[in-house]
Parts: sequence; C-alpha cells; structure tokens
Amino acid sequence: MKIPTTIRLLLFVSILIAAPTVYCQTAPDAGRDKTRDRLGNLLQLAGPDIKVAFQPSSKSQFVFTGVMKEGLTNAESLEIVITVTTKETIGFRIFPHYKGGYINIDKARNTTQLLRKLVQLNESTFLFWGADETGDVFTGYTFTLESGFPDAAIKIVLASIKNSDQFVGDMRPSIDGTNAP
Repeated sequence: MKIPTTIRLLLFVSILIAAPTVYCQTAPDAGRDKTRDRLGNLLQLAGPDIKVAFQPSSKSQFVFTGVMKEGLTNAESLEIVITVTTKETIGFRIFPHYKGGYINIDKARNTTQLLRKLVQLNESTFLFWGADETGDVFTGYTFTLESGFPDAAIKIVLASIKNSDQFVGDMRPSIDGTNAP
C-alpha cells in the first residue's frame, strides 16, 4: 500500500508545483498588446486634429500608418509609420514624399550636401532625421515606456509632424537642385 500512496503524493506535489506556473503565465506580448490598443485609441482621437486617418498596418499588428497631405508646401505628403516595439518603446518614422516618391540619399543630386543637411537638422529640430536601410530619408521620434504611456507627449509629436515640411524645403537644393518656393 505504500507504493500507491507515494505515487499519489508525488502526483499531488507535481500538480501543486505545475498549477501556479500554468495559471500565472501571461502572453509574452500582453504588455505590447495593451500599448498597441491604447495607442490605437489615442490615434483615433488625435488623428482628426492633424487631418490624418490612422490605420493598423496589414503587415504587422503592432504598426499604425497614416498619410498627412493637407497644408504642406514642399512635400507632396508625409507618410507616418508608428511602431510599438518589443523593447517597450513607440517609434515614429515620418517619410516625406517628394516628386512622386521617397527622398533617397542615393538618388539625391548632391548626396554629401543632403547628409550634411540631415546632420544639421538633428541639431536644430524637435524630431530627429535619418535614413533607413534602403536610403530613404525620414524624421522620427522614439518614446520609452519606462514611466508609463505618454498620452500628452504623443499628441505633441503628432502636432509637430507638419513642421517637417519646411525642412523638406531646406533639403530641396540637395535633392533636385531647386530652391523652396
């Protein structure tokens, strides 16, 4: 009779150890899902203020996209890509569209002058400037979520995006040799 009791005891201890582990696990993306949902709600509320309709990306559930077209003088549009990353950050990347496409450092009339301008803009503008792995120029901002979700700060960045249009004008001599209107 000792063997069945030992087996029962072993089974009981195994269940006691395993049960909390199974029931206390959270999905690895639970925090990211929560951030995405909160960001999506904020973008639906704040998007109309800047005349941009944000949509979830068809490529990733953690990416929102929108296009700003109104009130721009230099760029045809500003493509806004907002990503909730796995590293507890929210990244904004805004790609100016100029003359039917992206501004690309490899296709610029004067690449050196364009790169110099991007570095200078990093010193003097609210949003930083860079180029992605394909050479497409963007402006951006990255939020860390260490102190919580930054509702007000995200609204400030959204309102500041339109200002990037003037800097596209400053880049025009490097891009195609023309001056801003």
